[in-house]
Amino acid sequence: MANKHRGSDFDAFLEEEGLSSEAEAVAAKRVLAYQFELAMKKRNLTKVTMAKRMQTSRSALDRLLDPENASVTLQTLEKAATVLGKKLRISLI
Repeated sequence: MANKHRGSDFDAFLEEEGLSSEAEAVAAKRVLAYQFELAMKKRNLTKVTMAKRMQTSRSALDRLLDPENASVTLQTLEKAATVLGKKLRISLI
């Protein structure tokens, strides 16, 4: 029996399996977590200092920096961006 996925690309496979949206969301969260972590390092901010400046808990910051944790609010993202001197931009494409 021929493999129905042979010759198709990975995006097509994810779409066929109904996993495309989830995979994109996970990838986006990983990128955001990485960007926040780099910005914190660049500014020599510890997690404790960052959480204080965001006026949030250390556990909320840990969720933000955890690439696998998708339970982060837009408010938390915005606070973190502001503390780091960045702007949060979200768009539909």
